[in-house]
Amino acid sequence: MSAPDREISAPDREIINSEKGASPRINQSLKKFYFPFVVILGAIVLSLMIHGSGFELALDFPVDVSNEMEGALDDSVDWIVITFGDFFDAISDSIKVVLGKLRDLLIWIPWPIMMSLVFIIGWKVASLKIAIMSVVGMTILALVNLWEPTMVTVAIMIVAVFLSIVIGVPVGVLAARSDSVDTGIRPVLDTMQTMPSFVYLVPGIMLFGLGNVAAIFATVLYALPPCIRLTNLGIRQVDPSVVEAGTSFGSSNMQLLFKIQIPMAIPTIMAGINQTVMMALAMSTIAAMVGAGGLGIEVLRAMGQLREGEAIIAGCAIVILAIIIDRISQGYIENRTQ
Repeated sequence: MSAPDREISAPDREIINSEKGASPRINQSLKKFYFPFVVILGAIVLSLMIHGSGFELALDFPVDVSNEMEGALDDSVDWIVITFGDFFDAISDSIKVVLGKLRDLLIWIPWPIMMSLVFIIGWKVASLKIAIMSVVGMTILALVNLWEPTMVTVAIMIVAVFLSIVIGVPVGVLAARSDSVDTGIRPVLDTMQTMPSFVYLVPGIMLFGLGNVAAIFATVLYALPPCIRLTNLGIRQVDPSVVEAGTSFGSSNMQLLFKIQIPMAIPTIMAGINQTVMMALAMSTIAAMVGAGGLGIEVLRAMGQLREGEAIIAGCAIVILAIIIDRISQGYIENRTQ
């Protein structure tokens, strides 16, 4: 063979080398699927064999303790309700009074004044653009005859958010200052954030019965974790050199907390409160299933009566209200961080 025939050009050599290198990679990629494929195929074959043989022990789990557990839980709930009934009644009566007064106040305020207040709050807290957008959104809610249900939803949400902040911020501060507390509440918060929202209605019904109090209780439980987590995170992210400087000037732990850590963590804490507000609004509408009023009951009633148009309008009203609250609170956070 002549010398020119034995010579391979550089481009051809690169192609040959790339093909040689690609083959092992392809084989390795295929090998990754061998084991899962064999496992799935084996599981299917074994399942067919078990069903074909009629082996009942493998088809139905042989142990069932659900009845015993259900009976124990029923007895526990009955004991709690009987033993602490007066305590729960006092909480229920207090929340009913506060919620009723706030709801009546919001409904009593004429719509032009309420829109003016929303405009001023949006302008001063966020921006003029957000203020105008908020008034337009409130106008839409009034045009579709959902002003009163909107005020009821806002009242429920205000009470729930207030309780969430009163509980969440101190717990978050405590978790930020104690690693053991943080470690202890983390799995609890993880569990609370992974549970379906409907599950939170169960303890509210068991302890307070149907109505707005059970709805507020479920809303607080659902909206609490973000407030705790972001309060904890915000205080932990404060620059250690600033805290050290405050300590060197003789500040006590309470002075460090209220004059340095919390003020510097306000943007993160407000982000947590923003998430709490959004989750409270979402849950307050779902809570219509336990007798809460507001926009949620409008959606539920319309869906129950197969009135699709009314359900869509009420659902869009919830979205508009959520956008208004979110834009105003986000604008406040952005102004604080600038």
